[in-house]
Amino acid sequence: MNPALEISHLTKSFGGLVATQDISLTIRPGERRLIIGPNGAGKTTLFNQITGDLPSTAGRISLFGVDVTQLAPYQRAHRGLARTYQIITLFDRDTLEHNVTLGLLGLRPSRWQMWRALSYYGDLASEARRILDAVGLLHLADSLVSDIAYGEKRRVELAMALAQKPRVLLLDEPLAGLSNAERATVKALIAAIPRETSVIMIEHDMDTALDLAETVTLLNYGRVIVDGARDAVVADPRTREVYLGV
Repeated sequence: MNPALEISHLTKSFGGLVATQDISLTIRPGERRLIIGPNGAGKTTLFNQITGDLPSTAGRISLFGVDVTQLAPYQRAHRGLARTYQIITLFDRDTLEHNVTLGLLGLRPSRWQMWRALSYYGDLASEARRILDAVGLLHLADSLVSDIAYGEKRRVELAMALAQKPRVLLLDEPLAGLSNAERATVKALIAAIPRETSVIMIEHDMDTALDLAETVTLLNYGRVIVDGARDAVVADPRTREVYLGV
């Protein structure tokens, strides 16, 4: 069976600055991988390279055995790749239902006609409501994103990613800024993601994130420092030195 995601010698440099350097990782189908490291370690840059939001200087990326290195972000999405962002990217002046419906439209093979009302795509509106129900937000479907709480916005973003039925899902700090109660809710939603989807997560809340992870990769200065099974990485002296400051 092909890996869900395979990264070979991935590098990104900006002028004389190296953001990621010679990163190689293999993610199995259904795997739960945690990416950790101090600020500036290259974690989000790596995600941007995987999705195609940022072209790589060198290296190769494949999804289920298919080389996607040269594909545009939307082409990678059509091959089963989805993500959330460290900074929430939603349409504040639109409803929750509208946001999720727009996310679903992006996966349609036919072109979206912007002059058509969303009611034209009635099947997608129904699907959007089903997805909002799955993350506990159906009661807010007609509310504007600007009117809901920060933790609820995080759930909307997760709903939009899950709406794409991804085979590989990248979560960039999905628990950041949440209260304890909100963190528990989002954590439960992540834990419930079907095993058909591989989940790769960047997170600074180690105590919570480690409960969700099977494997862990530690980055520092754009390089892989430690990589392997969760308990082994946590126990590694290099992890304590780089990430825990011990």
